[in-house]
Amino acid sequence: MAAKLKVFVTSDGLADYVVAASSRPKALAAWEAHQDLFANGAAYETDDPELAAAALAKPGEVLRRPAKSHTLPAALPKAPKPRGPSKAALRKVEEAERALADIEAAHDEATADLARQRAALETREAEEVVRYETDRDVAGRALAKARRAL
Repeated sequence: MAAKLKVFVTSDGLADYVVAASSRPKALAAWEAHQDLFANGAAYETDDPELAAAALAKPGEVLRRPAKSHTLPAALPKAPKPRGPSKAALRKVEEAERALADIEAAHDEATADLARQRAALETREAEEVVRYETDRDVAGRALAKARRAL
């Protein structure tokens, strides 16, 4: 009685190699492997009906096909829509914007007040300069008159 054949698969990343053999050692021999590919998970037994039908039709012969891991799916999954900010985050932004607007308004008011004070001081300074020059001229004439009288 012939041993029941099993279907084994290994891959090099670009191609899958399929063989129908009665045992793992015979599959390794068909692949001409020098190490146990089953031990590290590089080879495995499959029950895929398509592979089994092709391999069992030619027992002991290594069949090659493109690696399934390199085939692209028919349609790539759509990326999820990005979630918007939460209501709490929006509220924090609004509060921060309000606080910033309040600070800017207070600054503008303080700047305007300082500008008014500066204008008032400049006016006062100009008045003081005129008063000083007038008083100096009057005092200078009085001094000159007093010196001439001597």
